[in-house]
Amino acid sequence: MTKRTILIEPDPILRKKSEPLETINPETRTLMNDMLETMYDAPGIGLAAVQIGILKRIIVIDISKENEKKAPLFLVNPTISFKSNKTSVHEEGCLSLPGHFAEIERPAECHIDFIDYDGKQKNLKAEGLLATCIQHEIDHLNGVLFIDYLSKLKKDMIIKKLVKSKKELDKIIL
Repeated sequence: MTKRTILIEPDPILRKKSEPLETINPETRTLMNDMLETMYDAPGIGLAAVQIGILKRIIVIDISKENEKKAPLFLVNPTISFKSNKTSVHEEGCLSLPGHFAEIERPAECHIDFIDYDGKQKNLKAEGLLATCIQHEIDHLNGVLFIDYLSKLKKDMIIKKLVKSKKELDKIIL
C-alpha cells in the first residue's frame, strides 16, 4: 500500500465531478487500499478518490473508534436511494480543508446502493455519523465541499485562510 497526497482546497480538481467505474480489478483494489492507508494516516474517517486527484466514484470510510477493531467500508459508484426528512447536525471537517470545522445539517438517515471491494452489488441503511460521512463523501464525488453549505462570508474566510497557509508552505526557506 502507498500513501497518496491529499489535495487541498482551492485545488480545481476538487470541484470536478467524478466518473463511475466500469469494473473492479486488481488496480482498483490497489487504489482502494492506498486510499484507506492515506485516510488512516491523515487521520480521517472518510476519503473520496477525487481528494487524491483521481476522478473516479470511489469512497473509503471507517468510523470505528481508536480502541475498536477497524471496520473499513469500500464504496464504488455509490448512489443515495433514500434520505430521511429528519435531520441531524454534526461538526464536519475535511482532509482537503485541514484545520477547518463547521456544524452541518444533513438528513439523519440515508440508504445507498454501491459496489463493494469484491465487485458485489450491495445496499446499506446508514444513520448518525455513518450517514453524515457517506453524504459528505458522495458530495466530494459531485464536486461539492462541506463549506458549500455555509454562508458566503464563512466559506470565503476559510478559502482565504487555506490559500494563505498554502502560500506559506510553498515558500522556500534558505
